[in-house]
Amino acid sequence: MDILLLVLAIILLILGFLGCILPVLPGPPLSFVAIIIAHFTKFADFTTNEFIFLGALAIIVQIVDFIVPVWGTKKFGGTKSGTWGSMIGLIAGLFFLPAFGPFGIFTILGGPFVGAYIGEKLAGQQSNKALRAAFGSFIGFLTGTFMKIVAAVIITVYFVKEVWGNIF
Repeated sequence: MDILLLVLAIILLILGFLGCILPVLPGPPLSFVAIIIAHFTKFADFTTNEFIFLGALAIIVQIVDFIVPVWGTKKFGGTKSGTWGSMIGLIAGLFFLPAFGPFGIFTILGGPFVGAYIGEKLAGQQSNKALRAAFGSFIGFLTGTFMKIVAAVIITVYFVKEVWGNIF
């Protein structure tokens, strides 16, 4: 049973990293669930402080990830239309991912940008203002993604350190 739980935890860590890029998966929270599952095996024994730190990290980064793209769009002069367009573009980019194979990452990255631009144009903004808001959305998306990746790496380091130390 310990091996099965350890494999499940490793799968969740991998899904956690995928969730840092794919917004349909909550990356850091999945990575944290891997920590919880590993704790119930003979391979890991996390302290209460580690649980609190890693859990808070996962929750805070996940919440901030929803705020940063909106903040980026608004900071660069975007409106609600640009913000909604950014979110719709992000979701649309996910659906185009399989169609473009390994180049699908461009649809994930470009979706929020294009969506924010279209949203701003539909709201009647001039092209230069719409491009500026789209750029802000893109920067916000990249910032949120970077934060999630850093959190997933930190959680993974704790996981590997604990499991590796107890196996060998």
